[in-house]
Amino acid sequence: MAVHKHPVPILEYDDNPAAVIMPDHAQYPFRLPEVAVFAFLGDTVDRYAARMGLEVIGYFETITKTFPVYRMRTAEKEICLCQAPLGSAAAVQFLDWLIGYGVKKIITAGSCGTLTDLPENVFLVPVKALRDEGASYHYLPPERFVETDPAVRCAIAEVLREKGLPYIECTTWTTDGFFRETREKVEYRKTEGCSTVEMECAGLAACARFRGAAFGQILYTADSLAHAEKYDERDWGDASLEPALQLCIAVAERL
Repeated sequence: MAVHKHPVPILEYDDNPAAVIMPDHAQYPFRLPEVAVFAFLGDTVDRYAARMGLEVIGYFETITKTFPVYRMRTAEKEICLCQAPLGSAAAVQFLDWLIGYGVKKIITAGSCGTLTDLPENVFLVPVKALRDEGASYHYLPPERFVETDPAVRCAIAEVLREKGLPYIECTTWTTDGFFRETREKVEYRKTEGCSTVEMECAGLAACARFRGAAFGQILYTADSLAHAEKYDERDWGDASLEPALQLCIAVAERL
């Protein structure tokens, strides 16, 4: 085990699985369910938990916010449910913590910008993510893409087909630079096969693979970067928030 050094620090990789601070270092007295719905759906998760009377089984504490983790029991299995924070670095820290306390299979959902001429509220399933963020490079050696888990993608596809919902498999561009998605970069990413842009998929997929967990994601189209002459916020995909959560729960029951 060694640090693989590089002139560019973000491309340096340490393959030692042990770190000075491990995700379970606090040794909280609980184990989480093996399947997690970890969703980028704003307050939809907390509202759903309140409506269903879900039990809080733990908290992920950060300096900016404390995230409750709920236990949900369905006819099929026990699931933990929590809101995911925006951005790869924050989301990966939370995901690593979840895995450290027992999670082995993860399904997430969130919005994406579309780089092509797709309407709003279209569901997509990312097969791989372009690693234009930072967190993934601390979990996997430098490569351009990272793939999501095939078994989770299969479960997502089954649920979408059974519900009669059309979807598209895609390559997504994961970036930390929301305000640095230049027109030239958008066109470049399109030549690499990317049809969507978001801020977490690559980091989450890398973290899950490193920890031996299975990860998959459902995206829904929100804003559009497809046309050079006009950026279109649309309605940020708000109509997909509740349906996306229900889809995640249905997928989680199959994992």
